[in-house]
Amino acid sequence: MSAAKPVYQRVLLKLSGESLCGEGERGIKPQALSSIVAEIKRAFDQGVQLGVVVGGGNIWRGEQDRGEAIGRVTADSMGMLATLMNALALQDALEQLGVPTRVQTAVEVSKLAESYIRRRAIRHLEKGRVVIFAGGTGNPYFTTDTAAALRAVEIEAEALLKATKVDGVYTADPKKDPKARRLERLTFMDSIKQRLKVMDATALTLCMENDMPVVVFDLAVPGNIARAVSGETVGTLIATE
Repeated sequence: MSAAKPVYQRVLLKLSGESLCGEGERGIKPQALSSIVAEIKRAFDQGVQLGVVVGGGNIWRGEQDRGEAIGRVTADSMGMLATLMNALALQDALEQLGVPTRVQTAVEVSKLAESYIRRRAIRHLEKGRVVIFAGGTGNPYFTTDTAAALRAVEIEAEALLKATKVDGVYTADPKKDPKARRLERLTFMDSIKQRLKVMDATALTLCMENDMPVVVFDLAVPGNIARAVSGETVGTLIATE
């Protein structure tokens, strides 16, 4: 395990729901869950205060799944509940590794998790607990990327770490364009103008306006979360300048 001290005191980690299962699959795969929580623990053991936002696409993809029978608002509400299921899975798996956690949700489900309260979340972080934020923003029409950007700003994180299935941001889709180049660094404005599909425009704008750097990296590489926390160059850094 890396012994490097973290350069960040507090970070927000964004996980996709799909990271909890295989590509093109659904549900929560125990092996994938165990691998992810082990990586989170490696970063946590470095002494960083860690918040996590997880998506729900492994259970419900509102855009694709709702069809004509379910409206957008209801479909988004179902997606928020899916994120809560993933958050509870992460919580249980982390606590089995001895990592203290709290789940806070923007959609109130009092028997399963705390309601999101900013000051309480910060206090949990200060006490050395991993705080897992579920329920997105609590509103339809917003992605979990936007929820991650919002929570990162609210808890005064020093960086947003976006774990993906690629090793950074490319000039084009590397699966379709053999000339695509990985970028080590770019600005928020360039990312928005070039429509690089790192995060949605709302999330990027929120990070840009609050000077919240975003590190995009490959979750599948062992130790990458810990490396990102310790300031090593992994993936792509998106910053103001």
